Amino acid sequence: MSAVNDSEFQFSVFLLTGIPGQEDIHIWVSIPICVMYAVSIVGNSVILFIIKTDRTLHEPMYIFLSMLAVIDLGLSISTIPTILDVFLFNSGEISLHACFAQLFFIHSFQFTESSILLLMAFDRFVAIRNPLRYASILTLPRITKIGLVFLLRGVAVVLPFPLLLKRYRYCRANVLSHSYCLHQEVMTLACADIRVNSIYGLVVTLLTVGLDSLIIFFSYVMILKTVLSVVSQAESLRALNTCVSHLCAVLLFYTPELGLTLIHRFWKGSSPMLLILLGYISLLIPPLINPIVYSVKSKHLRERVIRAFIR
Repeated sequence: MSAVNDSEFQFSVFLLTGIPGQEDIHIWVSIPICVMYAVSIVGNSVILFIIKTDRTLHEPMYIFLSMLAVIDLGLSISTIPTILDVFLFNSGEISLHACFAQLFFIHSFQFTESSILLLMAFDRFVAIRNPLRYASILTLPRITKIGLVFLLRGVAVVLPFPLLLKRYRYCRANVLSHSYCLHQEVMTLACADIRVNSIYGLVVTLLTVGLDSLIIFFSYVMILKTVLSVVSQAESLRALNTCVSHLCAVLLFYTPELGLTLIHRFWKGSSPMLLILLGYISLLIPPLINPIVYSVKSKHLRERVIRAFIR
């Protein structure tokens, strides 16, 4: 099933693809993918367990880290079934409703992760700019309310995606270029005018991921301005060192995410392999690297992780 000119025909399934033209090595590619998923799930689960059980880690920075770990777990779990199904069993069929559900969860988790990274930037800004009021500004009830608001924001802005896609007929083609479903690709297969989806998707991306990244950038401008005003060079380096983990998480998330969005919408003649590579980087790398970076850079968390495994 590829392309069909009859507009009365309706596909009942989409076909997911792994690496086009390299189907014979899919089984070998599945090995590092399985390893990355296993490390991601174990690493984020360990982070959550340690932060929950150790009361000395019940501080704003670690609470935000636990939120990030939950989002990374959700993102991994929502993509594992189809990716492994394609690479392990060469079975890429997915029903339309299952595809709509998957893209809803993927985009919801991605937009919520963008919000959590914004909160973590605000956490670093308050800790460096106004350390004496840090504990009074970022209280546990306030953090809980803000986290819930951003979670609801991520769900609310993505909910129209599957509802809009469900109205269309899919008769042009049913082959997707990824081993998972994305809104910006699924909508192009519809036999209908998709301007509403395209405009809404772009506006939502700009007002969530785009706006969050812009605010994060300005927060680090203010952080850098504050750090440079400190006389002691040792104190300046110590303050900047607390931001390294968050900066790594920001770069790992926003670089492939924004690149994938821009290429899908404005660079139609781009290499398919570039799209595939950016797609897997945006889904696999942040959940894998985030717990490792934070465990290495945070002395308190690193000590408790080592202590837990030694026991």
